[in-house]
Amino acid sequence: MSSLTGKNIIITGASGGIGAEIARVSAHRGANLVLLARGIEKLELMKKELESTHSVKVYVHQLDVSDPDAIRTVFTRVLGELGHVDILVNNAGFGIFDLAHEAKVEEIKSMFDVNVIGLMACTSMVLPGMKERRSGHIINIASQAGKIATPKSSVYSATKHAVLGYTNSLRMELADDNVYVTSVNPGPIETNFFNIADKQGTYVKNVKAFMLKPDYVAKQVVDRMLTKTREINLPRWMNAGSVFYALFPRAFERIGRKAFNKK
Repeated sequence: MSSLTGKNIIITGASGGIGAEIARVSAHRGANLVLLARGIEKLELMKKELESTHSVKVYVHQLDVSDPDAIRTVFTRVLGELGHVDILVNNAGFGIFDLAHEAKVEEIKSMFDVNVIGLMACTSMVLPGMKERRSGHIINIASQAGKIATPKSSVYSATKHAVLGYTNSLRMELADDNVYVTSVNPGPIETNFFNIADKQGTYVKNVKAFMLKPDYVAKQVVDRMLTKTREINLPRWMNAGSVFYALFPRAFERIGRKAFNKK
């Protein structure tokens, strides 16, 4: 419980879903927080909630991670406030489920700007300090979609494949700097993510029984902060599917085609 006391944690996409839950669990364990999201009103409410119930400092800043200039400005300000960052949780992201030929170029670009470029830009702002201090942890919220591509999620899956590629490379780069790098690969989570991703509600209807609770996912993430954890895969049975997919892709796609096309 005391391992996070006094640590400084930045969380992007912190206004709801697992970002907000990670903030709550981290504050309960004594961490100071910087909460970033596009909706400043929700962040202000989070700040009030957490500072009234825990003896921690909470800073909030409005940030659209698709804007590189805004990232530089906000992170420069944050580093001035905190002095240093112990943990960065790259949680901001979104998806839209469409058939590949129906995906709009503007939406494709937006998904990559937020899910990939924004994540990389935020990471680049904290890495120099972590390397200098020889201490830190980068936690990238990816997805099982980064391991198992399915119909109607070609673009979203591509962004998460990119996140996993970046994360795995970064982990090797920082191996001698005592900076940990972890990818979090959850299956579907019961959040408002699907209000945008699943316009028709078909996917949610088909997987509702298997959806993860955001507070459960958050606890799994916070439990592994500042530990040398390579990946957090949730639920475990779904990750077993990704292993099977990697070993026997043709058989996996043939067997799972009917289920995948329910999206």
